[in-house]
Amino acid sequence: MADDLFKALADPTRRTILDELTEKSGQTLFEICSRLSMRHQLGISRQAVSQHLAVLEAAGLVETRREGRYKFHDLNTDPLRQIAERWLVPETSTPEENTP
Repeated sequence: MADDLFKALADPTRRTILDELTEKSGQTLFEICSRLSMRHQLGISRQAVSQHLAVLEAAGLVETRREGRYKFHDLNTDPLRQIAERWLVPETSTPEENTP
């Protein structure tokens, strides 16, 4: 899972998509493409955005849901939290207690 997560985060376009979903979760592919074009001047095709979303979904960072003909993309930060917690060192004492 960590490999997929780091692969997904390695690409700047995917990070921009995550930024957009952070600002407004539950967007359709059309909305995401529009925001990337208008706000970030990214000339990227719908198919390319769809492929980026597939990588983000495989990493667990994006979840999709269907409502009628529409497919909505939601941000899921749980994988990021799991990675952060993986390397956190438990606090056993305060820094003042460690000084002689």
